[in-house]
Amino acid sequence: MIRLNENLRSAVHIMTSEISGILEESNPSVYLYGSVVLNDFKKGWSDIDLLVLTEKPISLDQAEKLVNLRQVLVEREGRNSLFRSFEGGMISLDALLQDKKELAVYWGTSGQRIKEGYSLDSFAKYQIKNDSILVYGRDVRDRIETPANVELYADVRRHYEAIRQYCVKTDRSIYSYGWFLDIARCIYTMRTGRIIAKTKAGEWALEQGLCPNRQALERALAIRKNPALYLNDQTVQDDAEHQGEDVQRFADVLELELNKLV
Repeated sequence: MIRLNENLRSAVHIMTSEISGILEESNPSVYLYGSVVLNDFKKGWSDIDLLVLTEKPISLDQAEKLVNLRQVLVEREGRNSLFRSFEGGMISLDALLQDKKELAVYWGTSGQRIKEGYSLDSFAKYQIKNDSILVYGRDVRDRIETPANVELYADVRRHYEAIRQYCVKTDRSIYSYGWFLDIARCIYTMRTGRIIAKTKAGEWALEQGLCPNRQALERALAIRKNPALYLNDQTVQDDAEHQGEDVQRFADVLELELNKLV
């Protein structure tokens, strides 16, 4: 049973109503997944992940109304800032399953756009299949295949390669500590073939003694659980800028797990 505070519940209800209204003729199914469903949503850190699948292709008129919907609701519902946290994609179920080019709407951290086609990585597929919640429409999850372990492992490797490439040096931001939780979840997935919330993955990694710098992982968990408390903490920001080496050492542990698979 997921627990939503009043603001979050209201944001989900309003967003779902707006999307379903725009896509009414296309018979949409709207799913929530990710941290909200796993009771791990932290305002100021987490996204509100959604997937919208339609029976009919999305028209250009519908796409143009959807693409900027987040900004429209932020301006209209000024007291609730959560609308900018929604991320995900909207496409017909047929196009998603067949991986074919078709009009789709994408909302991401860096912006939003209308694009040709939309795909899910294995982590998103796993969560939609196993942990998502249908908030509107007909349930079509039985049409989506659960990703095989080999797919999950391949995405873990891609994530590992991104850590090696982009996290040699960290930014002066509390979000730099998120790398520790990402690695913890990847190791958990390698060992179990399952996906859990990042907070639980970090706690599990602490219990297992997996992180070479235990204090850094403890700090990452503390920030994840209450990001607002640390957002303007100068000491934490100073430390965050120097976490690259410890992230890479933790990535060494993930590399060992990948090598075991090979």
